Amino acid sequence: MRTVGPREAMLYEKMTEERVKCLLCAHGCVIKPGKRGICGVRENRNGVLYSLVYGKVVARHIDPIEKKPLFHFQPSSRSYSIATVGCNFRCLHCQNWEISQWPRLYDGIPGEEMTPEDVVNEAVLTGCSSISYTYTEPTIFFEFAYDCCILATEKGLKNVFVSNGYMTDEAIDRLSGILHGINIDLKGDDEFYRKVCGARLSPVLNSIRRLKELGVWVEVTTLVIPGLNDREDFFEWVADFLISVDPSIPWHVTQFYPTYKMTDRGKTPLSTLRKAREIGLRKGLKFVYEGNVPGEGGENTYCPNCSELLIERFGFSITGINLKDSRCTKCGTLIEGIGLP
Repeated sequence: MRTVGPREAMLYEKMTEERVKCLLCAHGCVIKPGKRGICGVRENRNGVLYSLVYGKVVARHIDPIEKKPLFHFQPSSRSYSIATVGCNFRCLHCQNWEISQWPRLYDGIPGEEMTPEDVVNEAVLTGCSSISYTYTEPTIFFEFAYDCCILATEKGLKNVFVSNGYMTDEAIDRLSGILHGINIDLKGDDEFYRKVCGARLSPVLNSIRRLKELGVWVEVTTLVIPGLNDREDFFEWVADFLISVDPSIPWHVTQFYPTYKMTDRGKTPLSTLRKAREIGLRKGLKFVYEGNVPGEGGENTYCPNCSELLIERFGFSITGINLKDSRCTKCGTLIEGIGLP
């Protein structure tokens, strides 16, 4: 049985004068003794890097997998979802800022103490098919997620990250074989990342490519924010990039609601989401979805060959399935995904 509490970090190197360099995410923080990295939860103690959030679960829920959102991964299943405090981004529009930004705002590391065994046992007992590491950036609680992933895989559960994708190749490689699905935010252009998130674009693109190459099921989400990333040329660029990786990657274009430090603009017009979806499909993506607008039709899965309605959704619920052996029942086209009917 593993214990909880501060744990020596994975993926770092020791430097002179007791400094350490974190190799977990693309920030590559060089941390002096007694200081923490940008995430606020990895601390240098006398030349040894520690994770402060191992087993400190601040949120845990049973969610439909569609909430992640993952639309081509075990549809209609339930996912045991957990998070710790902390994040390596500082997004001005974060919907979970109370926990993601906790280490910058408050003292201490809150959370219910849970071992990886506790997490996996609860997932099994509650009938979940997967464990999702979500709500905050799972990369920053990598050690805990990694141990949970190993145990979950042994129990026949799938593992899912909901991530900003700002991880190193070393972190991605460690997840090979134990991470099965991921939804990555592709938030905007490089200027957007620098001004809104405190990060850069290129590591995110690299993560999407590398994870796909390793056989992880990848879906991508873009929260469309009026005046920031709602240009047609940006939608065209995202579509072209995803097609260059794999045209079967589902792209979720999602409605923004004002929150946290970004209350200076309204929610995204449905017409903008429609335009993004039209552009993605016209460019050659097989599956583009409109998010946060239940009942408008853009959340359904259609056959990319004959346009037959294959999976009908309302919000996070599936109301109809027209697939057999992962194929369109009308024309027989194979629909890409994990655990499709």
